[in-house]
Amino acid sequence: MKQPPALVILAAGMASRYGSMKQTEHFGPNGETIIDYSLYDAIQAGFGKVIFVVREQFKEEFRKLFEEKLKGKIQSVYVTQELDRFINGYPVPQQRTKPWGTAHAVLCAQEAAGDTFAVINADDFYGRDAFLKSLQFLKNECSPQRYALIGYELKNTLSEHGAVNRGICFLNAQGRLISIVERINILKDGNDALCEDGKEPSRLPMNTKVSMNFWCFHSSYFSLAQKMFHHFLEQESGNLKSEFFIPIVADAFLKNGGVIDVLPTASAWFGVTYREDASAVRDNIRQLVEAGEYPEKLW
Repeated sequence: MKQPPALVILAAGMASRYGSMKQTEHFGPNGETIIDYSLYDAIQAGFGKVIFVVREQFKEEFRKLFEEKLKGKIQSVYVTQELDRFINGYPVPQQRTKPWGTAHAVLCAQEAAGDTFAVINADDFYGRDAFLKSLQFLKNECSPQRYALIGYELKNTLSEHGAVNRGICFLNAQGRLISIVERINILKDGNDALCEDGKEPSRLPMNTKVSMNFWCFHSSYFSLAQKMFHHFLEQESGNLKSEFFIPIVADAFLKNGGVIDVLPTASAWFGVTYREDASAVRDNIRQLVEAGEYPEKLW
């Protein structure tokens, strides 16, 4: 019998703008993390395995935090994202501390991921509908030449407290991805958004579709990502702040003839880029609990 799809949770980021390890901060009424809500939604949707991508120094902390909660509900695996993984002999700059980025993080889950899998950020709240949509796609439509992402409107993903980075999506008439471009330093500015990264266009409409890093992949991702990562290292390994983002791989996949569906969702998204975002996240979760979307105590 084929195993249900896996969920890969990217939790190895540095959280430099937030100022602490937000992946394990309490946001729910009984000390739940944002990851707890993602896990709850994934289990309810029918995912069969969760793969935490963490840094080695935090691996045991994650295991202690989640292992007991998940026992008997979903299989859990912990893998590490370190700078020396998949570098194929390239030297790691001595001063580099920042992880190589999200696309490299997914590579680190290769041995555990299985045939089809979803990918999410640890610090983003995606909502139940997003997990249901992704699971159905992974079970029924995902293939070596067909991936998907959950699409959100830019206006629903900006922070009141500073700039954010977003994968900007360009779609065809069928709602499939034509290209995706990682834009950084995006701020609310009147009726649209200002993108202060030196690229054009510098202003983006608020209804622009963006990726919040909720992806649906086939295992064919790994061979392409590894090839792209080696190319990235050739070009960028000396840049201490450069990152290998998932949209880099997605764009190459499209150029090679692949298809990426953009799955619309009715789910509310919210996240914590800055510490000032935390109170709004707590308020949003409380409202969902009071509305009966989640139990007062998840586990």
